[in-house]
Amino acid sequence: MLAAAIGSFVLAIIAFAGDKLVPIKNRLNFYKPMGALSGVTTVAIVIWFLAWGFLEWRWGKRAVGMSRINRVALALLILSILLTFPPVVDLL
Repeated sequence: MLAAAIGSFVLAIIAFAGDKLVPIKNRLNFYKPMGALSGVTTVAIVIWFLAWGFLEWRWGKRAVGMSRINRVALALLILSILLTFPPVVDLL
């Protein structure tokens, strides 16, 4: 759950940066017909897999307190939704 929340948050941050900063938008254009969205989703998926692998490596054989992890994941998901919601993004 935490890796998915990290991936969602990275997606929101990169999409926000790509919308606001032209150099980042240009760097994220991996596939010309699709535009910057191709880079945004690719980078977010790579970060999600890296976070998933790292968390599995760190917590694979340990008991982890899910209450705190779920709260952090929920906070990241809420921030992700806010950063992809146009009225909020337009204020920034």
